[in-house]
Amino acid sequence: MKNGGEQKRYTYQVSDDIFQRVYDSPGSLPGKEKWVTADEDVRAIEKLLGMPERTIGAPLWLSGDSRHCHQCRRETSWLDIVSSALKKVHGEAMIAEVILGERKFVNVEVPHAIEDLFCHKCGTKIPDLRSFKCHNWAYAKEALVDIVRQISAP
Repeated sequence: MKNGGEQKRYTYQVSDDIFQRVYDSPGSLPGKEKWVTADEDVRAIEKLLGMPERTIGAPLWLSGDSRHCHQCRRETSWLDIVSSALKKVHGEAMIAEVILGERKFVNVEVPHAIEDLFCHKCGTKIPDLRSFKCHNWAYAKEALVDIVRQISAP
């Protein structure tokens, strides 16, 4: 526990069995709402990461207590997660590997909201997104290596 009784948040690499149990049921996601990132936002993520169009084909799930930005009413999506992460924490190649790679990751943010998340459109803090996941469809390793190489090139 952190000071003030806050729970420390983690994302874990997990076995195929645990990953499958979590991903088999979108209903297991925390929060009042559960939804998939809109296709136009998935295409915007590809542009942000420098990926060829239609590289991401897997559903990008989210869950939370509300679905829309409290300021501009835009539907929250993985675009908010990716753009926020690029500004503060992660590089393009790392995010591409999480979305397209063979390793399985599960975030365990429950019961707290995901921190440092902001609306891609208006910059307002998103206070109540609780979980996100990518249903990885086992992309070919060679294709992933090529994409990461493209993203990482100067």
